[in-house]
This record gives sequence, structure tokens and C-alpha cells, in this order.
Amino acid sequence: MNTLYSGGVNNPIDAIEQISYLLFLRILSERDEQLARLDPSYKPIFSGEWSKYCWGNFVTLTGDALFDAARGAIENIHQLPNLSETGKLLFSRATLKIYDRPTLRAIIQTIHSMELKPLQGIDIKGDAYEYLLSNLSMQGNAGQFRTARHIIAMMVEMVAPQPGERICDPACGTGGFLIAAFEYIKRTHTPKGSVAKGQITGEELSSAQWKFLEEQSFAGFDNDANMVKVAIMNLYLHQLEKARILFYNPLTDPRHYSDRYDVILANPPFAGSIQQESILADINLPTSSTELLFCKWFIDHLVDDGRAAVIVPNGVLFASNRAAKKIRELLLDTCELQAVINLPSGVFKPYSGVATGILVFKKGGKTKDVWFYDLKADGYTLDDKRQPIEQNNIPDVLAAWPERKVSVNSFLVNVDTIKQNEDFSLGIGRYQVNELVETIHRDPKEILQEIIKLEQEIASDVESLLKRL
Repeated sequence: MNTLYSGGVNNPIDAIEQISYLLFLRILSERDEQLARLDPSYKPIFSGEWSKYCWGNFVTLTGDALFDAARGAIENIHQLPNLSETGKLLFSRATLKIYDRPTLRAIIQTIHSMELKPLQGIDIKGDAYEYLLSNLSMQGNAGQFRTARHIIAMMVEMVAPQPGERICDPACGTGGFLIAAFEYIKRTHTPKGSVAKGQITGEELSSAQWKFLEEQSFAGFDNDANMVKVAIMNLYLHQLEKARILFYNPLTDPRHYSDRYDVILANPPFAGSIQQESILADINLPTSSTELLFCKWFIDHLVDDGRAAVIVPNGVLFASNRAAKKIRELLLDTCELQAVINLPSGVFKPYSGVATGILVFKKGGKTKDVWFYDLKADGYTLDDKRQPIEQNNIPDVLAAWPERKVSVNSFLVNVDTIKQNEDFSLGIGRYQVNELVETIHRDPKEILQEIIKLEQEIASDVESLLKRL
């Protein structure tokens, strides 16, 4: 990243985008060569007029020749007849932005030297890309920010996605929730001995389950074209090259509104607003606030018994406006609202200090009891630096979750208690019982007598002092 910054690519999104293009070209070229070796009847993608765009050609070039070849590949490769739909979307309206020739050569040589084959179950290319994404410190215009991986992992474990289920993040950003769900399924279908060695293979999955995972399980949407490209590359590098990632706004575009999912995981944009006339009539919610519209979308797009774990700003939990109240009423009456996890306000720093919570619910039925957990520490400081610390409630959340155990940080609230509030508030402070410590005070008369006695002693001392003078 530093090389790109010094070479004039100062926008982190642009830097990730440029690396994505070049990394994809290398992987595509090497796979093309491998298939040509294994199958004599295979017609290579990089042949004829396209051979000049093969990765091996870039490595030998310098200066303007390298720039022209790389730019030609990036700007024209979407026209390849055999390129997948994912690849075509990735390179849609793509252009080379690394104008400094030595910088371009340095980046290409670095990518060329990378070991892309997994070693002992470690996905090197995927982990390397995740590291690059961790450098995205910009907050989006609509309240977008990356969700920390340990928060994602906790949410995924709470909904426990399974093979054969369709999993969606309608505001997918870089694709972190989808990748975490994939890794969870692999890990829970890998022998414990292999997991202990860090070898997450998913070898207990059947071939049919693998095929469904790779081709049908995952869907992600985003209305930011740059983030869609980042998500495509991220999932591509994590063995999900056929995941359904779309440049699409689910709140305004009706094309996929009939789709339903078994699991929804999301951290939708906060503090955003949509023009009223653009919002889908099917959502049927009197608001233009994106966080509330997304909550309605979550409920509408789960199958019966489908599960969701989603992050919402605290306003969704206790705001008094009609739309927020309607969302809470739907969660209690048309879903089983299982948990409200209160997150510390610094959990999304340095991007935002907004106070948030996690809603965990199942579609269908009615809520009986809601498990509240006040998560006060997530293993990191709550300032902009977010340095690791020992205090961490996440292991306790996951240990207590299956039986909804009550502890110093958690408690159950009956739905009737919640409905006694006209606004159906889900704010944890409304139900949290603060422990009262009895303080025993002395009798005021006793204290007053001591004061009088002390005053008399002082007066006597003063009188004796005056007599001596």
C-alpha cells in the first residue's frame, strides 16, 4: 500500500481496486495455463490477439511498454468471450490508475512473487487481501464502515449457518460476513484434530454440499460500485468465485425483491436517507432512514424459520418515531426476537463512535422472552487506536448464548414486560436492574451533638488563650 501511495495512488479504495485487477489477471492467467496443460482440447483464453494480456507478458516488460500492456488488459479484458460473469463485473469500466511506471512495475513484481497456493490450511492470498482491506480507514458517505472480524465471527456463530442454506448480506461492503459464514461452515465440517492444527478443510462436506456452497449459497449486494468490485475479488480469493455479488440497491430496485434467504447477516449503512419516491412500495414503512428500511427488508426476506443477526444503531432499539416502533412491533409479533446485544460505543472506531446493538431473530412465530447482553468489552480498547486488551465479553456471550444464561452482564425479559411500554422499547437501559447497595448513615442528632461539643471545646481553648495574652 505504501508503494502505491508514494506512486500517486492516494485513495485507499483506488489502491485496493488496482491490486484487485492485477491479482485477478495473474490468477486467471495461471489457471488458463493449467487448464491448457491438463486438457489438450481446451482453448486458452489468452491466445491470439489476447495473448499480449497474459500475466507472464507483464513480468518481462518495463516503462511505457508495461503501462500500455497493463492498461490494455484492464480496460479490455471484460470483452473476453470466455470470461465469467463475475470477471466481467469486476472489470466493468475498469481503468489503470497507476501512472508512475516504476511503481507499476514494483506492484506487478510484488504480486508475481506472492505464494498463492494454500499452505497447511492457511489461505495466503485471502489473508493477504484481508490485510489490505484492513487499511481501508475511510468512512463512506452513507455511514459505511468495515465491521471488525471478531464481531462478525460472533454474529455468525450465533446464527450458525449450515450447508444447503442460502445466506445473504444486502449491504455487503467488502464481503466479510459472507466469507465468515463460509469459513464457519468449513470449520464445523472439519475433524477437530485438523481444526486444532489450523487446517480448515471442510472435508466432511459432501460433493453436493460443496457445489451448493460455491455456486448457490452466497449472495451480496451493494450500491457502491467500488465496494462491489472489492467484494467480488475478496470472495474470489476465498474460493467463492461464483458467489452472487451484485451492484444493486435492495431498497429501491425491485428486480430481486421476491428472493428469500435462510440466513441474513448485515451491518447496513447508518444515518443514510433515501428519497421517498425511490423507496420500494413493497417495503411499506413510513420512513426514509436506511437503517429502518433495511430492518424491514431483513424481516421480509427471511424464509420461515430463517435466522438473522444484524447490527443496528441504538435509535432502532428505542426511537419513538412511528417507523422505529413498527419495526420493534414486527420483531416481537412476527418473529422470535431472541437476543439484543448492546455493543460499546467505541466498537466501530476509528470510523464512527455511534452506539449500536445486535439483533438476533428468527422469522415466524412470536417472541416469548428476549435475552439482553450488555457487552462492555470486545478485547480491544475503545479509542481510535483499538489496541488489544485482556477484557473481552465475546467468549462469555458465545458460552451463554445456547441456553440464554443469565449473568452479571445478561438477563431475560418477558415479552409482556416489553409490551407494557407503548413504544416497545428494546433499549437495554429500560430493563437493566442496577444493583442497589444499602448505605447506613449515622443518626443526625448524634452528629449534631458531636459538632456542638467540638464548638464548645474550640471556644474554651480560645478563651484560655486570650487570658494568657
